[in-house]
Amino acid sequence: MIPLGDRNPTRRTPIVTRALILACFAVFAGELWIGAQGGDAALEAFFREWGAVPSRVTDAIDAGAWTSQAIAGLVTSVFLHGGWLHLLGNMLYLWIFGNNVEDRLGRLPFLLFYLAGGVVAALAQVAIAPGSDVPLVGASGAIAAALGAYLVLYPGARVVSIVFLGFFYQLAEVPALIVLGFWFVLQLVSGVASLDARTAQGDVAFFAHIGGFAMGLAVGLLLRLRASGGGRRSRAMG
Repeated sequence: MIPLGDRNPTRRTPIVTRALILACFAVFAGELWIGAQGGDAALEAFFREWGAVPSRVTDAIDAGAWTSQAIAGLVTSVFLHGGWLHLLGNMLYLWIFGNNVEDRLGRLPFLLFYLAGGVVAALAQVAIAPGSDVPLVGASGAIAAALGAYLVLYPGARVVSIVFLGFFYQLAEVPALIVLGFWFVLQLVSGVASLDARTAQGDVAFFAHIGGFAMGLAVGLLLRLRASGGGRRSRAMG
């Protein structure tokens, strides 16, 4: 199934979510310019410099080089994308699910959460393939963190989705628990299937998705526990 939108209004304008989407499109425009000027070799060099290269990250961690370009790539890689489908797919998910998480967390906390999710996601992939020289690029891991938090905070929210039934499809409002649960199971199955010498370094960083999602679940659970604890105290005092 492919989500198209949700029935979950926000109280405030999602300024950070919109800014992140605009930033990703702006960086992608820069990638197109680099590719037009220098070809695939220049674009690959750009990805290697600003993406998260697992082997370089591993070396930097071993050396304690916490301010190196390799470590910075854990953050900058979140704004890079490998093509139009990669970009548009990620931005669709961020637009649908990011605004409600921003609304719940607040703008600055959401920005920090989003960037931290991207770092945790990249580190999860580095842990699986520490010697890989393939740059990790894309907002998928950070967005996966938002998906995990959304699943915990709004499991019953209705998500308008395209549901495929063999050769047929229809629009349906599906609970977020099913949409995002299905997405996570797909990542988990694909990630386990990718565990071999070749595909662990392949085109899709499934374990980045898994790591980001797990972090989002943890943050969402903490928020719910905090809210339920506050509710109990309020009732006891009343």
